[in-house]
Amino acid sequence: MELFEAIEKRRTIRNFKKGATEEQLKRILLAGTRAPSAGNMQPWEFVIVEDQKIIDQIAEQKYQLNKKMYPRPGEGQEKVEERALSQKKSFQNASMVAVCNQKGQAETGWLCIENISLAAVGLGLGSGIAAFWGEPEAEVKKILGIPENYELAAVMKIGVPGESPSTPTRRPEYSWIHKNKF
Repeated sequence: MELFEAIEKRRTIRNFKKGATEEQLKRILLAGTRAPSAGNMQPWEFVIVEDQKIIDQIAEQKYQLNKKMYPRPGEGQEKVEERALSQKKSFQNASMVAVCNQKGQAETGWLCIENISLAAVGLGLGSGIAAFWGEPEAEVKKILGIPENYELAAVMKIGVPGESPSTPTRRPEYSWIHKNKF
C-alpha cells in the first residue's frame, strides 16, 4: 500500500473481529521502532497482552476513566455512559499492546504510535488508541508491571476490523495554513 493511501485510510477502529497474529504484531511494532527519537535514544518498550483477564482489567480502567468525562454540549450523562461502555467493549477480540517510553520522552512514544497505526493499515488491520491518565493510568501501570522510570504512552488495540467507519468530517483543505504569522 502506498504511504498516502495508508494515511487516508487510517481510522480509529472500535470493533474487531479478531486480533492480529504474532507475526503481524512483530512487523507492526518493528515499524513503530522506526519512528524518530531524540538523540536516537529509542526509549520505547512494548507489552503485548494476551491474558484476557488482564485485558478485561485494563478495559475496566478505561471505562471508569471515561464515565467521569463531562457530557458534550447538548448531551446528557447517559451519552457519557454509552461512550464509556463503547470504549470498554472496544477491547474485545483485539490484540493489545501497551506502548511505554522512558519518562520525559512522551513525544517519542506518540511518534511510535503513529507508525504502528499506519503499519496496521498497511497490513489490512485496524487500530484504536486508548490513553490513560490519573489514577486509571497508575492502575494500568501497576497491572502491567511498568517500571517507575517509564510512562504509559497509550494502549493500542490492533486487529481485523469488525466495522467500516465512515470518513470523518474534516476542515476544508489548507484552511489551517498561515503564512508568516498566525
